[in-house]
Amino acid sequence: MKTNTSLLIEHADLLVTMDAERREIRDGALVTDGPAIVWVGATADVPAGLRAAADQVIDARGRIVLPGFVNTHHHFYQTLTRVIPAAQDAVLFDWLKTLYPIWAELTPDAVFVSTQLALTELLLSGCTTSSDHHYLWPNGSRLDDQFAAAATIGVRFHGARGSMSLGESQGGLPPDRVTEDEAAILHDSRRVVETFHDPDRFAMRRVVLAPCSPFSVTPALMRESAALARSFGAQMNVHLHTHLAETQDEEAFCLARFGYRPGDYAEFLEWTGDDVWHAHCVHLNPREVAHFARTHTGVAHCPTSNMRLASGIAPVRAMRDAGVPVGLGVDGSASNDGSHLLNEVRQTLLLQRVMGNPRAMTAREALELATLGGAAVLGRDDIGALAPGMAADLVAFRLDTLWHAGGAVHDPVAALVFCQPQPVDWAIINGRRLVQDGAPLHVDIPHLVERHNRAAVALVQRAGAR
Repeated sequence: MKTNTSLLIEHADLLVTMDAERREIRDGALVTDGPAIVWVGATADVPAGLRAAADQVIDARGRIVLPGFVNTHHHFYQTLTRVIPAAQDAVLFDWLKTLYPIWAELTPDAVFVSTQLALTELLLSGCTTSSDHHYLWPNGSRLDDQFAAAATIGVRFHGARGSMSLGESQGGLPPDRVTEDEAAILHDSRRVVETFHDPDRFAMRRVVLAPCSPFSVTPALMRESAALARSFGAQMNVHLHTHLAETQDEEAFCLARFGYRPGDYAEFLEWTGDDVWHAHCVHLNPREVAHFARTHTGVAHCPTSNMRLASGIAPVRAMRDAGVPVGLGVDGSASNDGSHLLNEVRQTLLLQRVMGNPRAMTAREALELATLGGAAVLGRDDIGALAPGMAADLVAFRLDTLWHAGGAVHDPVAALVFCQPQPVDWAIINGRRLVQDGAPLHVDIPHLVERHNRAAVALVQRAGAR
């Protein structure tokens, strides 16, 4: 994939940098060189040499330009099982028990096409970097299928080699047939790190080790996965991820089986630190929040999923105030039924306020969670802001729309968050333009949707035939 040598983006109505000064530049401009940003400022101040050297000039009038959003938790394959009738009105454990038998029929092709679809959906919502937590691998499917699919879309991808080893026969939640042998899990985890993980600046792909949850893996696998990730050393920077404290059912399970609350269980397993992030953390108590802050343990906040499954409201305000790194996640598309990251920004703002404090989350704080917050959670210092030396990952939304009328004229940043979330107008990742005028340049959406729907129907049919 050819990357433009140099781009000049100019005349943005507003350029939201998320830099150290949190500058918001009217009539803003920036210049990229290959995968990196080299200059940011007002259009009138663009250096003549950079202007003359630009291979392409993009007029951003009528748009707000921001750093690309970072998605810190998802399950791409679940796009295949959105709104399954039997799982529409269930809490987490019942929801999982309904869907496990369907997911057991996943194939490599289904993993490939669902990865393509989820990443395209994310891209059109303003997401330029995404993690995915895939934790069951039936019928020959592998993380390799996801990396191959991600390369066709062009979004930065952190593939989490998830796993389940604690089946029903051992007191776990998942059916035995969707679990794996722990030695095989660790062997393949090493393989995918050695094959795919790129620790370099501006890397397009990284690997995360991600046992699924306290109710689907053993303490031994948690400890050994952490030891394996850390054995690669600080230079490789292999991170760890799992679900934690999502529901009260999980809390009861952890107390009954392990004698710990979920947050304390993570500490007991040495699953805290700046190389770890946990999804959800709805039911952490103040002491556990304080420990996460001290150890710089990250959290992926997934507001829509938590509402959809009636899991509760994560204490994001308390986490932020304590200093816990927090990013946003759309979570699985069968517990959200969408992959629109800008919508999660809006939901984050509203959900923190619903408890009674209208100042519990501001529009700019919510956007910071989706950019700098997500970058910190994933362990990256090269994304999340528009500044010299940062990755050339940026998105633009039109402000002159019906949906923003009467809002963008007063506060474009707030309008983007408070008003109805819209698709991105254009997106650039690693210096390469991927979306223009609201349409992906390298994806045939009707064809992709048709392939994906065929896979979704076949998946359910195979499960019903058993």
